[in-house]
Amino acid sequence: MKILVANLGSTSFKFRLFEMGEDEESQLAEGGYERISDHGEAIRDALVSLENDGVASPGEIEAVGFKTVLGRGLSGCVEAGDEVIEALEGFADVAPAHNPAYADGIRQFREILPEARRVALFETAFYQWVPEAGRRYAIPQAWYDVGIRRHGFHGASHKFIAERSAEMLGRPDVAKLVRGLYQEGPQKLERPLRVISCHLGGSSSVTGIRNGLAIGTSMGFSPQSGVPQNNRVGDLDAGALPYAAKALGLTIEEASQQLSSESGLLGLSGVGNDMRDVRSAALEGNPEAQIAVEIFVHEVRRWASSMLFELGGLEAFVFTAGIGENNPWLRAAVCEGLEGLGIVLDTDRNEVAGGGEAKVSGEESPVQILVIPANEELVLAREVYQKVTNLN
Repeated sequence: MKILVANLGSTSFKFRLFEMGEDEESQLAEGGYERISDHGEAIRDALVSLENDGVASPGEIEAVGFKTVLGRGLSGCVEAGDEVIEALEGFADVAPAHNPAYADGIRQFREILPEARRVALFETAFYQWVPEAGRRYAIPQAWYDVGIRRHGFHGASHKFIAERSAEMLGRPDVAKLVRGLYQEGPQKLERPLRVISCHLGGSSSVTGIRNGLAIGTSMGFSPQSGVPQNNRVGDLDAGALPYAAKALGLTIEEASQQLSSESGLLGLSGVGNDMRDVRSAALEGNPEAQIAVEIFVHEVRRWASSMLFELGGLEAFVFTAGIGENNPWLRAAVCEGLEGLGIVLDTDRNEVAGGGEAKVSGEESPVQILVIPANEELVLAREVYQKVTNLN
């Protein structure tokens, strides 16, 4: 089955084409467009390119998968019809960079590839089994009723880590559970497997995973929360927003915009929103860049420690996504002084790790420290294949 995975932003369209089957998983092609004004035009151009290159004609594409972010009143892995569009539009103000784009993209694919099945995998799906105490804020019931809760994000990435770390640790029972999670639901396992997954990139989050199920995560109601992002604030006291608006003469909308586009690594460092640039400036003695790096590391450690307490122990500590995969200094900083908790980094292994899977813990470390490259698109292709197969 040929499955097109669509990644849509407000002015971007990226795609990967997979061939999926019971015993086959292969990527056939990938591409992308930036600074676009019309998703439909970019989609049509991509399909023409795939056909001209002999990869696939539009009629051969049996399904399209969407890595949707957040839907009001809707989560999971579901057919992408009007209900999904309405859910995306219901939370358009919460995820403005992605929700309108995905709603538009689903409409465009419905017109351009009418015979293809359309499936949405919400980023929040991996967190639907988090205990209620881990999902609720201490807010009035009416707020909860309109959807204000800890939704969690980067679900596809953390689900991949849950499955792949289980395989690397010799736990096929857990890996099998994770693979069928959205179709079959959770299953009870007697032997614990406890993992902390650190997805550290332009957008970052930390998730605790027990027996393949998320038990909590750093991101909450919106992608604004948790660890500081590239240009988004991360955690902030709710009282700061109205105070800043009054003190600085801003409207609530202007203050919110600053928190979503002028904060995070960019706001702290004044250098940029790319950790590579911030780290270089910090090494050159820039004090604002130095504190930006320190805060980022501090917040990763703070969230990881909270997950450790909830899990009650740990078998694996995993780094994934661009910053986590490619920066030995970052992994060393996060793991510094944690030997008493069984997290013992091997300096030599850590320094040479990058570009692929690696074990970077010492032989004596009770906890396995792993580097696992992110593969959210493969997760989506797998889920779309399972969903469409079950629907047929």
